[in-house]
Amino acid sequence: MKRHYPFPAYPNGWFQVAYSDELKPGEVKPLSYFGRELVLFRGADGNASVLDAYCPHLGAHLGYGGKVEGNSIICPFHAWQFDGCGGCTSVPYAKKIPPKAKLRAWPTREVNQLILVWFHAEEAPPTFEIPALPEVGSDEWTSYERRRWTIRARNQEMAENAVDSAHFHYLHGTSNMPQARAEAEGPILHVISTTGMATPRGGVDGTVESISYGFGYSTVRFRGIVETLLVSSMTAIDDEHIDVRFNFTIKKLPDKDVTQGVGKAFIKEVSRQLEQDIPIWEHKVYFEHPVLCDGDGPIGLFRKWSRQFYSAVAG
Repeated sequence: MKRHYPFPAYPNGWFQVAYSDELKPGEVKPLSYFGRELVLFRGADGNASVLDAYCPHLGAHLGYGGKVEGNSIICPFHAWQFDGCGGCTSVPYAKKIPPKAKLRAWPTREVNQLILVWFHAEEAPPTFEIPALPEVGSDEWTSYERRRWTIRARNQEMAENAVDSAHFHYLHGTSNMPQARAEAEGPILHVISTTGMATPRGGVDGTVESISYGFGYSTVRFRGIVETLLVSSMTAIDDEHIDVRFNFTIKKLPDKDVTQGVGKAFIKEVSRQLEQDIPIWEHKVYFEHPVLCDGDGPIGLFRKWSRQFYSAVAG
């Protein structure tokens, strides 16, 4: 039985569909996101493009057998060509290109070593951008350590965890009750929490600072044991499942072995906490008017902020 939600399955915003290093010039990849079939390719100019997958001619999927020539993708069925804007650039056996020979092109960005697309239920253009992070690619920080899950949930349900203070103590076992402060400005939600982190030498006070850019992309900075940046993405596959990617980078310590050891232990702990959340998310229901108390954190602020990411037209 599908669970009922008072909001659409697909919020508007930026969402990761691949890593930059997964797509070399001339490569083509099929994608399944937002309940749609898409195709990703990289042209000779180095730009990544995402289009609707099915050729408007006779319906072939460009992601299976499609090839790149120059900056266009060639349909494997009849060799119609489409550029990164979705326009048909050639029909090799026709004298005239049909006016309706077009594909939807999805706004695409490459930032922080991720390939992101803009989803909007009404196909409106992007209203905000994702900033570059100085830590990513810096010699002072480690390369990404990647983790990935497919979770039966909705973006908003998962994102709400950032402001749900009490669950960190009672579900994840933090040594104290985190105190969260949240501020919302446009599409950005900024949350700072104080928390206690357990170590073999005892408890360590730390801070967790998260910045969410809509529901598809966020950064989380952990300070206390070791300075860690988590770049996370949550992209809806269909109306029930989310593709979740965690990308960790650690600020290097003078001792390389200590950096690796402490970093791995911390990444393991953050991943463990997410995996504790999964059975909750996958089996809970969403109450539009929950019974809250004074220790729950700024859930009301979060839900008010959330409304801007849904169109009147359901995605």
